[in-house]
Amino acid sequence: MSQLPDPHAGTDAAHARVIECGVYRGPHIHGDLPMVRIRLDLGPLEEWPTSRLPGFAAALTAMLPGLARHGCSYKEPGGFLRRMEEGTWIGHVAEHVAIELQGLAGSPVTRGKTRSVRGQPGVYDVMYAYGEEEAGRLAGRLALQLVAGLLPKELGLVSGLGLIWPDEDVSGFDEHGFDLEAALAALRRQLRRTALGPTTRALVGEAERRGIPVLRLDRQSFVQLGWGARQRRLRASITGLTSFLGVETAGDKDLTKALLAAAGVPVPEGVVVRSAEAAVEAARDLGFPLVTKPLDGNHGRGVSLRLRSEEEVRRGFEMAARHARVVVVERFLEGRDHRVLVIGGQVVAVAERVPAHVVGNGRDTVAGLIEAVNRDPRRGDGHENVMTRIVVDEAVEDVLARQGQALDAVPHPGRVVWLRDTANLSTGGTAVDRTDEIHPENAMLACRAAAAVGLDVAGIDFLAADITRPARETGGGVVEVNAAPGFRMHLEPSLGRPRDVARPVIDLLFPRGETGRIPVLAVTGTNGKSTTARMVARILRGAGMRVGLTTTSGVEVDGRLVQAADASGPRSARMVLRDPTVEAAVLEVARGGLLREGLGFDRCDVGCVTNIAADHLGLKGIDTVEDLAWVKSVVVEAVGSGGTSVLNADDPLVARMARRAGGRIAWFSAQGGDAMPDRLRGHVAAHGLAVVLEPGAGGGEIVVHADGRRLPLMHAAEIPATLEGLAAFNTQNALAAVAMAYAQGVTLPVIRAALLGFEASFEQSPGRLNIHDAHGFRVIMDYAHNPAGLAALREVVAGLRPRHRRCIGVVSIPGDRRDEDVRELAGIAAGMFDELVVRERPDTRGRRPGEIMDLLQAGAAAAGFPPERIHRIADEGAAAEAAMRMARRGDLVVILPTEVEAMWHRIIGFDPEGAAPREVGPAQAAG
Repeated sequence: MSQLPDPHAGTDAAHARVIECGVYRGPHIHGDLPMVRIRLDLGPLEEWPTSRLPGFAAALTAMLPGLARHGCSYKEPGGFLRRMEEGTWIGHVAEHVAIELQGLAGSPVTRGKTRSVRGQPGVYDVMYAYGEEEAGRLAGRLALQLVAGLLPKELGLVSGLGLIWPDEDVSGFDEHGFDLEAALAALRRQLRRTALGPTTRALVGEAERRGIPVLRLDRQSFVQLGWGARQRRLRASITGLTSFLGVETAGDKDLTKALLAAAGVPVPEGVVVRSAEAAVEAARDLGFPLVTKPLDGNHGRGVSLRLRSEEEVRRGFEMAARHARVVVVERFLEGRDHRVLVIGGQVVAVAERVPAHVVGNGRDTVAGLIEAVNRDPRRGDGHENVMTRIVVDEAVEDVLARQGQALDAVPHPGRVVWLRDTANLSTGGTAVDRTDEIHPENAMLACRAAAAVGLDVAGIDFLAADITRPARETGGGVVEVNAAPGFRMHLEPSLGRPRDVARPVIDLLFPRGETGRIPVLAVTGTNGKSTTARMVARILRGAGMRVGLTTTSGVEVDGRLVQAADASGPRSARMVLRDPTVEAAVLEVARGGLLREGLGFDRCDVGCVTNIAADHLGLKGIDTVEDLAWVKSVVVEAVGSGGTSVLNADDPLVARMARRAGGRIAWFSAQGGDAMPDRLRGHVAAHGLAVVLEPGAGGGEIVVHADGRRLPLMHAAEIPATLEGLAAFNTQNALAAVAMAYAQGVTLPVIRAALLGFEASFEQSPGRLNIHDAHGFRVIMDYAHNPAGLAALREVVAGLRPRHRRCIGVVSIPGDRRDEDVRELAGIAAGMFDELVVRERPDTRGRRPGEIMDLLQAGAAAAGFPPERIHRIADEGAAAEAAMRMARRGDLVVILPTEVEAMWHRIIGFDPEGAAPREVGPAQAAG
C-alpha cells in the first residue's frame, strides 16, 4: 500500500494543484453545454480513490445530503454514492460538489464530466455546468476547498486556487475547516451581483425554448435576443420596442393622470407640490383621506396612503421628498390594489397585491411575528425569491403608529397588523392571481391607460373594491402606470395560478416562426480557411447581404475593416453577431479559441472543414492529426438540423467527420469526372450536393451536382485568385466556398460573378498569395506558416519557375511548433529556393533567441541546400529587405510574413538604395 506523502515536503508535488481554469461558453470538444473547466493535477491523490479514504464519503454526504440524488453514470438517484463506494477520484468528487453547491445557492445545474488528460498521468479536466459564469467559477473553488477539508491532513491541500477565483474574495475558507453556510452565502452574493432577475430570466428562458439565441450585453439585465440585424434587446421588461417618451411619461405621475383623464380612464384628483406647506394647502382643498408620493418614484418608495390629518400629510410629504423634489398629493381611492399587466395592448395577467402584514396570535410581539414570516423559505433578499423579506424601517414604524401598534406590541389573536401602506412585493407584500376574474370593462380601461401613455409593456395599478365588477359601478380607478413592470408576482404568485407572461413579450418581439437568427456560415481546417471565408463573404455580398466576416486578419462588416487583429476566435464571432447591421455572418474558426472557450455561437447554418494537416501539434493536449480533426469537427457538429456540413471528400480525416456532422452532407472534391470516387458518385446519384473539379482546360471545370442535376459553373482559371489555375489550393478553397454558398441558397450566376472578381490581392485577401511586380522582380507574400501550407505554395512556385530566373525565399515558423515540423518546413523550402533567408518571429513562444533559425538552417542543410546560400537575419523586416536586395530583374521573391500588413507596406515601399541589413551568424543568434 502507498504511504501518505510527507506533509513537510514543501513542494506542489506533495499535494493537488490547479493548473488552469477556463470557461466553455459555446459548443466545445466535450459537448454543447456551457461549462467551467478546471485542470487539476491530483499529485499523491492519484493513488487515493475514495474507496481508500475511510469515512470520507460519509462525512461528505453528511455535509451535502443532496449528493444522494446525483445519478452520475448510473443515471439514477444514488448513482454517485455507488461510484464513491467503488472508488472514484477526488476530481470527480469536486465536480459533483460544485454542481450541488450551485443548486443549494439557488442556481440549479445537473451536468458535469471529469476526464483524464492524455499523456499527463494524474491530471484531469474537471468540468461542470453553470447557471451564471462567475458563480460557477466560485463554486469550483469552494468545491475543492470543501473536499480538501475532509481529507487526511497529509493529503488535504490544493494549491493554485486563485486561478479559479481570486484569493481575496473567499478568505476564510481553507484546509483547516470549511464553513458551508459562509460558502453558500458567498455564492448567493455572487449570484445577486450577476444573475438575471426573475423578469429577465423568464424572458430569456422563453426565448431559449423557442431557439432564439441569447447574448448578455452587461453584468446586469441588458440582454440581446437574436443575432445581427434580426436582434431585439431588452432590459427586464423594457424592450427595444418600448417608447422612450412612454417611459418618460410614465415617470411623471401628474402628466400620466392628465393623459389618462383625457382618455376617459378614471383617475384620482390631485396636484403636485414642492413644499410641506403646499401639501397641507392641497389637502384642505382635496379633502381626506389622501395619498402622497414622489412624482417620479417606483417600487412604492416614499408613498404614504390613507392620510387623514394635516400632520400626516406633512410627514407624508417629507417621506416622498426624500425620493423626489416634486411630490404628488391626491385623493385616496378606496379599493383593493391590483396590478394589471398589459402587453401589446392586451391584458395578460392580473394580481391583487396585499401589503406586508402579520396576524396576531396573542403571544408574539409584532417584531416576533415579522421574524416568523421572514422564515418562510419563499422569501429572500431583493427579487431573488417568490417573495421578499420584510425589512423594518421608519416607514413600517410610521404605519404601525397610525394603527396604535409598535414593534414590541402583542396583537390580539386574528388581528391583522399592516406593516406597509403600499402592496409592492419588493417591500414584503404578497400577490394573489386574479387574471380570470377581471371584468372586461376594467381590462379595457387598463389597455387604454397603457395606450395613452404609449407603452408596449405596462403595469397598471388599478384600485377596485371588486375587480369582477366595472369600476364605474364600484368606484376606484387607475392610480399609476408603470414602465418596466416586474413579472415576479405573475410568474409565482403567493396564491393562485402562475401566468406565462414572458411568452406574449417574446411574441411581440418575434412573431411566431421568427427566431431572430441570421445565416451563420463557419469555416475551419488547417489551411485555406481565411481565403474560403473571404470568398464566401464576397459571394453573399454579391447576393445583396450585409456580411460580417471574421478571419485571422480582422473583423470586417460589409467589406470594411472594423478591427485589425487575429479575429478567428469566439470573441470576434460574438462581435459580429452583436452588430445590428449584419445580415449574415461568415466566421473563421481556429483551434485556439475552440480549445479555450468553444464556439462563439450555439449552432450554424453551414459548417465547413477545408482540410486537416499537422499544425499546432503538441499543444494543449493535441498531439496527433486525429486529435486535431476531433477539435475541428466541433464546427460541423454544431450545424443545425436544417443546415449543411461541407466536407473535403479528398481528405480522409475530414471525410470521417460525416458520421458526427449535423444537417445534410455536402462534399467538395478535386476528383470529378471519371476520377470521381465511388462513394462520392453514390452521393451524387442519391441527389446529394457536391461541388467537384472536373479535369480539362483552364485548370479544370467547377461543377455543382445538386438534386440529380449536373450544373457547370466556371473554369478554375477564370478565378483570378487561382493564378490561371496554378494555385491549386485556391481552386480547392473555391470549391468549398461554392458548396457553402449554394447550400445557403445563393444562385449560380451570383456565385460565378463574385468569384470572377476574387483576386489574390492584399486588398481582398491579405497575406494570401499577394503579388507585387513593381521592382523589376516579382514578390509573392503568403502566410504559409506550416509545412502543408508551404507545400501547397511550392506547387505555385513550380508553375511560375519557367518565367523567372531565380527564386529567393524568406521563411520562418511559429516557435510553438514541434522541432520536426520546423525541420520539415525547412526541407520543403530547400527544394523551392535558390537563396534562403531564415528569420525569427517577434514572439519566440518559449524558444531561446536564434533557436528557430538554427533548426531551419539545419533542416535546409540536411535536405542538401548549400550552406553558403542560407542567410540568417533575425528581424522580419530586415530579412525581407535583404531578400529583395538580392533580387535581380526576372527573379521571384517569396516572403512568409508574420506581421502581414506591415510586411506588405514594406514590400511596396522597398527602397533599393537603402543600407543592406547585417546577417546574423549562428553564434550571435544563439546569444
